[in-house]
Amino acid sequence: MLMTDKPSLRILLAGPRGFCAGVDRAIRVVEEALKRYGAPVYVRHEIVHNRYVVESLEKKGAIFVEELEEVPPHAHVVFSAHGVPKSVPADAEARDLSYLDATCPLVSKVHREAERHYAGGGADSLHILMIGHAGHPEVVGTMGQLPPGAMTLVQNAEEAEAVQPQDPHKLAFITQTTLSVDDTAEIVAVLRRRFPDIEGPKREDICYATTNRQAAVKAIAEDSDLVLVIGSPNSSNSQRLREVAERAGAPRAILLPNASALDWTVLNGVNCVGISAGASAPELLVDELLDRLSERYHLDIEERRVTREDVVFKLPAPLCD
Repeated sequence: MLMTDKPSLRILLAGPRGFCAGVDRAIRVVEEALKRYGAPVYVRHEIVHNRYVVESLEKKGAIFVEELEEVPPHAHVVFSAHGVPKSVPADAEARDLSYLDATCPLVSKVHREAERHYAGGGADSLHILMIGHAGHPEVVGTMGQLPPGAMTLVQNAEEAEAVQPQDPHKLAFITQTTLSVDDTAEIVAVLRRRFPDIEGPKREDICYATTNRQAAVKAIAEDSDLVLVIGSPNSSNSQRLREVAERAGAPRAILLPNASALDWTVLNGVNCVGISAGASAPELLVDELLDRLSERYHLDIEERRVTREDVVFKLPAPLCD
């Protein structure tokens, strides 16, 4: 088929999209550890929630495990970008493992906020309401910074309406970094209405990259017949992008792990496709999707960029010398 015989398809690229500074840093931690120490380097949990990234690092010599019990003594291990409970590095030290912490600095910031509110459990201690999704590694890691009972998980506005703290005048809230900006604002509004004395960050702890990617999706959603979000199903920020796209006016939004997962039938009757990628998805996967679409369509590509990002996080100290 000649290029001129292809039907036209308008593409709206959301910008920013794809890798954020925390994800980029976490991947560099594993790559640098492999260079310095040689393979294998063990990684507790997926370093970021993206199979392409995980499989690429496995080819270089990384071995992914769920628990430290799977790591042999004296080995090198990396903790994922999502953060870990305090018990994990303590266990690593007890087992004489050499570990590197690839926790995103913005997640670590939330950990420090939690510790500040807890204040050692003394007279000034506040009970903390953690806004997030049960079972997500970041939530598990954040709640694991403090003793059991120091935090209560609040997942939605309904739970915010129902939560009954022991002392409503001694409360604080923190949030998972990869939530829906709009959903979180709704939950925070409920908490502030019910508990006027509650302490919290000047703005929610949702990270700059999550906020920017959701704003970029909103900028393309209404003009798109279909929005495709590149990202893994277990990626919270990618799932939120799909939800945001539909709420912002896209008739349909689909999460794709990669270009090969595209079902051509979803493009029936579609004239304009919006494309974004979660913060843990490499730009290469977006390029592959565009290449696949170009096999059947003549693409008219427009990027709508809501902001520029120039954030870079340093590697952990052991890798900087």
